[in-house]
Amino acid sequence: MDILFENGTIRTLERNSPDAQALLVRNGRIAAVGGRTAVEDQTGIDVRRVDLAGRTLLPAFLDAHSHFTAVANQFLQVSLEGCTSWADMQDRIRDYIRRERIPAGQWVTAQGYDHNLLSERRHPDRLCLDAAAPDNPVVICHQSGHMGVFNTAALERLGVTAQTPAPAGGVIGRENGTLTGYMEENAFLEFQKRVPMRPLESFLAAYRKAQDLYASYGITTVQEGLLRRELVPLYQALLADGSLKLDVVAYGDPEGAEAARQAFPESVRQYHRRFKLGGYKMFLDGSPQGRTAWLRRPYQGEQEYRGYGTLTDAEVLDMVRRAGTDGMQLLAHCNGDAACAQYLAALDAAAREGVDLAALRPVMIHAQTARTDQYEKMAEIGMIPSIFASHVWYWGDAHLRNLGPVRGGRVSACGDAERAGLPFTLHTDTPVLRPNLLEAAWCAVNRITKAGVQLDEDQKVTPYEAMRAITYNGAYQYGEEADKGTLEAGKLADLVVLDRNPLAVDPREIRDIQVLATIKEGETLYERDAK
Repeated sequence: MDILFENGTIRTLERNSPDAQALLVRNGRIAAVGGRTAVEDQTGIDVRRVDLAGRTLLPAFLDAHSHFTAVANQFLQVSLEGCTSWADMQDRIRDYIRRERIPAGQWVTAQGYDHNLLSERRHPDRLCLDAAAPDNPVVICHQSGHMGVFNTAALERLGVTAQTPAPAGGVIGRENGTLTGYMEENAFLEFQKRVPMRPLESFLAAYRKAQDLYASYGITTVQEGLLRRELVPLYQALLADGSLKLDVVAYGDPEGAEAARQAFPESVRQYHRRFKLGGYKMFLDGSPQGRTAWLRRPYQGEQEYRGYGTLTDAEVLDMVRRAGTDGMQLLAHCNGDAACAQYLAALDAAAREGVDLAALRPVMIHAQTARTDQYEKMAEIGMIPSIFASHVWYWGDAHLRNLGPVRGGRVSACGDAERAGLPFTLHTDTPVLRPNLLEAAWCAVNRITKAGVQLDEDQKVTPYEAMRAITYNGAYQYGEEADKGTLEAGKLADLVVLDRNPLAVDPREIRDIQVLATIKEGETLYERDAK
């Protein structure tokens, strides 16, 4: 059956393209888009008309960076989002154990706390978690995903002692020679992945809930931002189950990517059962709000401390070479400008060795403190910055404290990216934040912090460029611009219906716009309750 959308605002998001009056879907693709008469002339005998009733139809949004399995996993964890004290966190953990009837000895995992929002202004310790769950091993993950805390039982289960050395690029917290339970970066990631996973059936149900969450925000393409070897069996079950209804693009660390290549040969650089192995991923530093991002100059108030990197220059260059040899896209997490410099230098060196960087479309994830000259360098080598613009609202005030008014004021420098001619994308690093890409666009356009501080206005972009960042540029980042990102005949019918036009409302209202429906290849995956 054909599906005809009409009687609303249809923005194709093609450059220099006028609004369309109608759009026709046939067999999961856009058959025609343009004037009403011309499109209606192409409809078949069997057609379903969708009256937009003045609402706005756009290409569906593409999630440029998040962690799909971690989003699913959050449905199996304690949420610490919004906690304002250690006592709040303890109450959440106790309530979860009681409500879910967690037996003694079973692992309890929690996520989403932010020490910047706690009255104590610091991370909790193992004794705090011991008091909340004296009979269970517990691990809690910071909202950034870069640090967390284990209680005493968890440390014992994992075999961590006061003598355990921290891996390179990580920290194991100690005070007076005693473990505090706190870990950050490579140390936390290493021991976190040793925590036993929940039963497979629970994960499959959680994956379905995760897809529903993304779809409710107008997203039809999502990312598995760090595919580790341990996740491969979950994806084997997920694909066998046939329950993927969104497109998922995965990027693995060296071990995870190799395991995925062997397990899913049909998915290497192409979709098979809606799953694609897109390339490789590496972390080069931490988080600016957690003061672990690697900077050229010290943090505000520090004499020497600049954060730190996680890989050597040689290791980074080896990853770039490997991506070039294998023809796989490379994503690198870079928050601090020193980490950005390390990545750019490795790409430069690889280009001199003959690696075709333009073909790889390398991506810099986050780019929170990337400098103007670094964006210009990205343009020279064909890099795509995927900017975590929501930092402006959620942590802009923390950045001002940690980086000072000049560096803190220019975080998430979308303006520099636009002026350099870069096809920058926006992301929310979900589950760090909800996958609200309209809010990300609002942040890029308005640059207001929670305390109402106006950050560097020179880094603002227009609503049009912000919407391109979450549609066409997202498709370009994935090498899928021929199928997604704009409303053109022949492309997939991945669509979103909004209650207002983000290109026509007051820019301050963009994040208040509601997603009314999300459509994947002509099939409606989400409809907002009319009530």
